[in-house]
Amino acid sequence: MLDFYPIKIDSARSILLNLIFITLVIISSCSSTDKIGLSETGLSKSETNIYIRNSFDELEAEIITNRKKEMESRLITVNGVKMKFELKFYGKKPKEGWSLYFSLHGGGQTEPAVNEKQWVRHQDLYKVKEGIVFIPRSPTNTWNMWHQNHIDQLFNRIIQNMIMLYEVDPNKVYLMGYSAGGDGVYQLAPRMADRFAAAAMMAGHPNETSPLGLRNLPFTIHMGENDTPYNRNKVATEWKEKLKDLRNNDPEGYPHLVTIHKDKGHWMELLDTIAITWMSRYIRNPFPKKVVWKQDDVTHNRFYWLRDENPTERSLIAASIEGQTIEIENTSVSDFTIMLNDSLIDMDKSVIVKYDGKEVFNATVPRTSTTILKSIREYGDPESVYYGEIPVSLENFTK
Repeated sequence: MLDFYPIKIDSARSILLNLIFITLVIISSCSSTDKIGLSETGLSKSETNIYIRNSFDELEAEIITNRKKEMESRLITVNGVKMKFELKFYGKKPKEGWSLYFSLHGGGQTEPAVNEKQWVRHQDLYKVKEGIVFIPRSPTNTWNMWHQNHIDQLFNRIIQNMIMLYEVDPNKVYLMGYSAGGDGVYQLAPRMADRFAAAAMMAGHPNETSPLGLRNLPFTIHMGENDTPYNRNKVATEWKEKLKDLRNNDPEGYPHLVTIHKDKGHWMELLDTIAITWMSRYIRNPFPKKVVWKQDDVTHNRFYWLRDENPTERSLIAASIEGQTIEIENTSVSDFTIMLNDSLIDMDKSVIVKYDGKEVFNATVPRTSTTILKSIREYGDPESVYYGEIPVSLENFTK
């Protein structure tokens, strides 16, 4: 299923090449610039393609060996948290792979039997023309069942498994949820936007979350006009205005559709199913030229081509790429990393990083096996691999 990497070699030669790559990285001399020191030598494009292919072959073999049973048993465990699930298959698998739809049930702070019934009912609520619908049972019976920190870890593992074991197209993964599931979509979509192609929120509440991270994720809201508990209808209207303002200020970002269904309450009589057709129009762009990363109360270390090894709640980084220049437009974080590949810039040429009109980096960025392997192991996503990194420190470049 990873045949988009064109080079195929035998395992003995693969081991030899990997050893050569590692040796090259170790012996490469690190020449420093005035700002940041980096090795100016690294892997070539062809060596990079070979290393990526071999690394994914190894990861795929591991997942088949170690995770096939958890998918067959419909029970996944991450860090001691167990989540059972069901899968529904619709249509015929396209050449590029299945679409995948996460569909989150309602319920919340109630008896387990009530949430169990919600999960069972939800399994046939949303149908698609083509794709696999993944219907998880929330691991907990709490009001915030779909936006606790273990959910992100579980979903990351599921996406990896579905890519490797079920031939899912990583650029066609979608998120939707109803009621408490909608609460989860409001929160998971901005903080995991780089994993999804689009997201649909039905009859939920965002609580304290921000829409800023939705810059590159098409997002649709469906709400009954009379869904008054917790002011869901009022908050949906407020989000409509927020998304409209964000779109007006950034016309290439924040694609959205907000529909308030007239005379409907919490149950919209399936009018919200039009969200599926709307979502399916979109394919993920894994390498957008502008990123707005707003951390939530559950933080992440990676978001598109940005990395923060010490994330803090509600922190913000906004950056854009034009040609060979990366502009840090806004940040509350002084130390972070920019990850790059040949889809974003020409890695054989110098890259400039600017902040507040000042140049903070100007050098070539080597393709390294370390960055590639880390990127692959984190996401298990063949369409979201980075080759080199720029460590950024802005302590001496304050606005």
